Amino acid sequence: MKYVIAFDVSMGKSAMVALSQERVEFQVLRSFPGIGDQTAVQIIAELGDIRRHQSDKLQYQDKINKRGNKRLRTILYFMVMTMISLRKKTHNTIADHYDQLKKQPNGKPHQVAVIACLNKFVKVAFHLIRHGLLYQYESGKAS
Repeated sequence: MKYVIAFDVSMGKSAMVALSQERVEFQVLRSFPGIGDQTAVQIIAELGDIRRHQSDKLQYQDKINKRGNKRLRTILYFMVMTMISLRKKTHNTIADHYDQLKKQPNGKPHQVAVIACLNKFVKVAFHLIRHGLLYQYESGKAS
């Protein structure tokens, strides 16, 4: 049984946003350029309690797979695509990571680069949520 705020299908989008605005997860997600209220609420609704997904042990896999929540993967994919399309208007480490992957001597294919950016976003977002920090471009630059 889940003990998180449940979003009822009959609720309006504005009601879901109003319920989420006080949550740390919502504030952290909204601090990323390219993530609006609706996207942040959808991510929170699909994940439930984000802290239950976190682990101190990192697991690396060699290939892209389709395990997990399909709706969440779709939301995150389009969110990363929005971040990449807004890279000329806003500073974003996720879009910078995409550009870096594409500019390598043997540049990554588009889909591989997008999924790599999605994975980077998830790791950065979980770290920020765990520590209650907002996204800041200057502190997230790749060295």
